Amino acid sequence: MGFLDKAKDLLSKNADKVDTVIDKAGDVVDKKTQGKYASTVDKVQDAAKKAVADNANAANPPAQPPVPPQQQPPAAPPTS
Repeated sequence: MGFLDKAKDLLSKNADKVDTVIDKAGDVVDKKTQGKYASTVDKVQDAAKKAVADNANAANPPAQPPVPPQQQPPAAPPTS
């Protein structure tokens, strides 16, 4: 397992915490730029959160109901 795989695994297991960090990072950027780029920061935050959510969903796909096996129709008795 490579470094990126490990990082993706950690992100998917801690998606809620990552979202909080994304929000805090955006707040720091807004404060440092005095809100000049607030709309751009919001778009980047949304994209980052979506990427984390997509990665979490890819790592933990929703359970799907099992597919019942196909039944063969009864065979007609042989005629001689």
